[in-house]
Amino acid sequence: MTITLKEVRTKKQLKQFVKFPLRLYRGNPYYVPSMFSGELTTLDREKNPAFEYCEARYWLAYEGRRVVGRVAAIINPRYNEKWDRPYMRFAWLDFIDDPAVSAILIGAVEDWAREKGFEAVHGPIGFTALDREGQLVEGFEELATMATQYNYAYYNDHLDHLGYQKEVDWIEFELQMPEELDERIAKASGIVLKRNHLHLLINPSKQEIAKYADQLFSLINSEYSELYTNAPLSEAEVRHYTNEYLGIVNPDYIPIVLDENDDMVGFGLTVPSLSRALQKNKGRLFPFGWWPILRAMKKNDRADLYLIAVKKQYRGLGVNIAMMNQVWQTFKAQGIQKIETNPEFEDNLAVQSLWKTFEKRQH
Repeated sequence: MTITLKEVRTKKQLKQFVKFPLRLYRGNPYYVPSMFSGELTTLDREKNPAFEYCEARYWLAYEGRRVVGRVAAIINPRYNEKWDRPYMRFAWLDFIDDPAVSAILIGAVEDWAREKGFEAVHGPIGFTALDREGQLVEGFEELATMATQYNYAYYNDHLDHLGYQKEVDWIEFELQMPEELDERIAKASGIVLKRNHLHLLINPSKQEIAKYADQLFSLINSEYSELYTNAPLSEAEVRHYTNEYLGIVNPDYIPIVLDENDDMVGFGLTVPSLSRALQKNKGRLFPFGWWPILRAMKKNDRADLYLIAVKKQYRGLGVNIAMMNQVWQTFKAQGIQKIETNPEFEDNLAVQSLWKTFEKRQH
């Protein structure tokens, strides 16, 4: 049957766009859906503050009346100007195992890129580096996380056939929580803090965490500035991500290091794993989808590491050790047994050194 392409122009089509992976990955034990409401907000031109400077178009591929693929094309001028790379992005790429489908989807992105005068197309990359990005090339029998893409192995064959090649690799590790924590880490943490006149924010409430939101995202803007795909977040985006991330976090899982003036020096963002909960509720909070999320936040044996950042002038002084020591203490108290690092660049040895005392496997 002929494959046809339609641009997403209505709310109904946008919902079809967001729902498509649920059918594509139905019964797959490793796929983790995104939050349905969050995806709609991200893709909505009236709700996502990235549209203050970004452009985007979305397409659905049909076989008859059945949706068989989707793709988004994104122009992020801040990234292009910062890196001097006139590239268009593709994202939210999903399709059945039919080369005609992947070809028509990528073809739509490339046609718009040519129309706009771009030199290349790269992805999968969302509006910002805080959206899901990348394409899975190994580990198809590993449980995904709330932050990571999952895709079938055939995606890689299709993209290779269409002429796309690797630009950069992320890797992920699963860490085994030790039965006993290394006392040397706790001792080193105390020395680092005392020597540099720093202290940890102890037992913070969500309200206290929220007070540091601007500093937290300012640190992301500055310390992540040289990382691939990164472009500075606007004030509106900071507010957007503050509501999205800090609304679901447990403050005990966010280590924050402060200086003598109570200014943020470094932070880490970790959460109990929501993978199984999102599989159960299919990414929907209502009417009863909030219950698996609540249970996962309160009782869990897995945790995910999301973000960590330290001011440049404090790098190499052991601030990471102080933050991670607090996290390990929390994980131990909460009964966490497995820790997912989430993606980190293959050459990011500084982050990978944090796992050196753990039994781990790259997966």
